Amino acid sequence: MQKKWVTMGDVARAAGVGKITVSRALSTPAKVSAATREKVAAAVAELGYVRDDTAGALSSQRSRVVGAIVSTFDQPTFASTIRGLSEGLAQGGMHLLLGTTQYEPQTEAELVATLMGRRPDALILTSSEHRPETRALLTRAGLPVVELWELPDAPIFAAVGFSNRAAARAMTDHLVHTGRRAIAFLSTDRAHDTRAHMRAEGYAEALPGHAPRILRLPPRADATGPDYGSQGLAQIMETWPDTDAVVCVSDALAIGAFCEAGRRSLDVPGKLAITGFGDVPEVGASALGLTTIRIDGHAIGRKAAALTLAATSGQPLPERRIDMGFSLTRRASS
Repeated sequence: MQKKWVTMGDVARAAGVGKITVSRALSTPAKVSAATREKVAAAVAELGYVRDDTAGALSSQRSRVVGAIVSTFDQPTFASTIRGLSEGLAQGGMHLLLGTTQYEPQTEAELVATLMGRRPDALILTSSEHRPETRALLTRAGLPVVELWELPDAPIFAAVGFSNRAAARAMTDHLVHTGRRAIAFLSTDRAHDTRAHMRAEGYAEALPGHAPRILRLPPRADATGPDYGSQGLAQIMETWPDTDAVVCVSDALAIGAFCEAGRRSLDVPGKLAITGFGDVPEVGASALGLTTIRIDGHAIGRKAAALTLAATSGQPLPERRIDMGFSLTRRASS
């Protein structure tokens, strides 16, 4: 099927007015009469006209579009970040285009190139690991680039996040202080999931002198977070039967581990403590009651939106690396 975009000329003919009048009715409606606005609005609705902002973006150097490339859509914590980002940008009249990398730098490189072709006003990335050519492209473009959920030492432009390493260390310290001595760490094995790697490092740092028990499961196309959690706990208990606590890289894995513990009749937390990361609604006190690290993803998104709006308006940014912090929420599972 050949595409046929409805043009402003089509609207003008249907409304019986000139193209300039249509443009004014859509852009500066106060400059045309109410009767003309009604005719143009009726023609737009009948024809399904969508205004082409490309020319305006080229002349004004502003597209009012922000591209966001997230690691995955599977994590509810990212969903709250995107919601906060979208809400904040909308207050400044900006719109969001989304893409996902599934933790693959090559996919990120392709998405960055595609979004740059749309001439966005800014880019939001939920990773700080980029291919050299991607980082060079972003740096040369001179766009505000805000990296989220991590705190790189040298962000491309600005970063809004927290220390994943410190958060995992705090969780492991909590387990040690509550008497756990054989603590394992459960994660998926994605080569470019820098947050998971930093959390594993934080776990190991909290156990000096102990051989870390780290299990990383290879990703599968048909697997979800709870699948990894269930499979992972089974392997941990078979490999290290004396394990008395499991630090899961995410709440999704913790949910699966919790369910597997129930199937194995393992008393949680008596025999085994299980902890997560993210504090999604399913793990709260009124649900599973899992101990977890709480991250305010919505606040991260709102802060990123505020930075983006300030930067695209030419305002100076007093701070380029913003630590939003985290909190350890202890519940029944530990």
